[in-house]
Amino acid sequence: MNLKEREEEIVDEFSIFSDWMEKYEYLIDLGKEANPLDPKYKTDKYLIRGCQSQVWLHAWKQDGKVRFESDSDAFITKGIAALLVRVFDGLSPEDILHADLNFINKIGLKDHLSPTRANGLVSMIKQMKLYAIGLQHKTEI
Repeated sequence: MNLKEREEEIVDEFSIFSDWMEKYEYLIDLGKEANPLDPKYKTDKYLIRGCQSQVWLHAWKQDGKVRFESDSDAFITKGIAALLVRVFDGLSPEDILHADLNFINKIGLKDHLSPTRANGLVSMIKQMKLYAIGLQHKTEI
């Protein structure tokens, strides 16, 4: 599935819910369902700065594609991270760098987050793109 198809799938999923309380519950469910990150990656090296909660992001390159896994100490943040991983995982570094992530605006995510969580969302995206830059010519960061 390409980037646009992934984004459209997420927009379709969020369109099912009539209000933002249901969407928050869905994000929390995504966080609860997400696989935990190996504890060896829950270190300062993988911690994303600028998030209200603790968020760890591990990235590596496999067969020319960037792979991501994440975790957080808060379910809603873990759900947001899981959405971003779902969008970016397995894409080429170039696709990640050129992604405009329209789905965020289409589902209204940034508009319905607290300012600190919205900053965290921006920090997660920025870090994922930085990893893509770093992995263009490497396999591990």
